[in-house]
Amino acid sequence: MELVVARIGRAHGIKGEVTVEVRTDEPELRLSPGAVLRTEPASAGPLTIETGRVHSGRLMLRFAGVKDRTAAESLRNILLIADVDPAELPEEEDEYYDHQLMDLDVVLEDGTEIGRITEISHLPSQDLFIVERPDGTEVMIPFVEEIVAEIDLEEQRCVITPPPGLIDDRAEIASAREDEAANSGAANSEAASSKATSSKDDA
Repeated sequence: MELVVARIGRAHGIKGEVTVEVRTDEPELRLSPGAVLRTEPASAGPLTIETGRVHSGRLMLRFAGVKDRTAAESLRNILLIADVDPAELPEEEDEYYDHQLMDLDVVLEDGTEIGRITEISHLPSQDLFIVERPDGTEVMIPFVEEIVAEIDLEEQRCVITPPPGLIDDRAEIASAREDEAANSGAANSEAASSKATSSKDDA
């Protein structure tokens, strides 16, 4: 199983070091010196990590054979990919790999179907589940304890307890706007009819 573990950022310094955007909860395992990673695009790799360090809160890596800033800058935006056993679980109890969460059915505690997880967005503040609803629309569910009550990999489902408005607010707003537009349209139609009659009488 292939897992994207990082995206290469800009070059740092003049000796081939690069910043990386970490996309794994286990950087000490996936991005340690000696790790050999495939790349996307594939033509850029594989890359072997030579050194790693944290500087100002950012992970810095240097790859074997990348000796200067020009070579490091040529790697910018390349994705780093690790091979992961599909049955492997993260060390922490309540952590999951992205591939384990993809396609889970999202339901409320009473069993009401919400949709299916089609994407996981990793933001600086939190992770988001992008959930495709049965009607084809999408809703974003923050992956936080207050909202995601249970992840059941055996049953392939994610149980959520969303706050008011997270799931249905958009539909209510759309309905209200449609009613407002209909009322406004009727009023404008009456006004236009009245104005047209007045113009005709004046003629």
